[in-house]
Amino acid sequence: MRSLNYQLKMLCRHSREGSYATQMNRERMLTLIANELHELGYRKMSERSLKPKHIDALVKHWFDQRLSIGTIKNRMAVIRWWAHKADKQNVVARSNDHYGISDRRFIADESKAKSVTESQLEKIVDAHVRMSLELQQAFGLRREEAMKIQPSFADRGDHIVLKPSWTKGGKDRAIPIRTEAQRDVLDRARQLAGLGSLIPSNRNYVQQMRIYERDTVRAGLSNMHGLRHAYAQNRYEELTGWKCPAAGGPAKASLMFEQRVVDREMRLTISRELGHEREQITAAYCG
Repeated sequence: MRSLNYQLKMLCRHSREGSYATQMNRERMLTLIANELHELGYRKMSERSLKPKHIDALVKHWFDQRLSIGTIKNRMAVIRWWAHKADKQNVVARSNDHYGISDRRFIADESKAKSVTESQLEKIVDAHVRMSLELQQAFGLRREEAMKIQPSFADRGDHIVLKPSWTKGGKDRAIPIRTEAQRDVLDRARQLAGLGSLIPSNRNYVQQMRIYERDTVRAGLSNMHGLRHAYAQNRYEELTGWKCPAAGGPAKASLMFEQRVVDREMRLTISRELGHEREQITAAYCG
């Protein structure tokens, strides 16, 4: 019998639903889920073997891993897609509440900021993955952006420009180069990538993503989205002069009128640098 992993890949490739990026992301998540089911002891499954006990086991496993509610909801959406394609819709509850998956919070009540140290970077085997992590930390880039970026094109002297084809939602944006540390990272990225991107010419995006995930896991790194949280919180303090609520700063309600005006303007600035349009989205990063 062909492995569940292989069967789910074929299911994705034959469906051709959504954009190429959506298809690749769905295939990647189903591969991860198939591997998790195997590790949980469910062997010799086929694409039509999905049962309620498998869903319950996965959700428990994800909670044990302390994954974010947003990540769990994304995985549940992919499982429902799988169940629909296999004509097994009834094995998955219609509501996430059935599994104790609460509504996703868009206001941070604690800091999710992370940083990557030199000693951690040294554990990353692939040079391109290592450089992508440095760019994520220096400029608050998403993981995909930090892989697809062409440093020689992006570098405009005092800022970098991201092409729509690199970003979520296809929105181009500019991010200022403010520090010597950012300039150093960008110069080294240009030297490594040449005129290309941080995906080597002998690999495609999906292959590089798998290497990224392999190397970060082996280095003991997880939830690298926390690098964007750190960027947002550092920028908030730099722009306002005080720490954001998620980093231990004052709550918005305690700010003076003039401070509230600054708070809103600086949140809008940070939101644009992160690739969002709304000031409210920074609540997920800064509180």
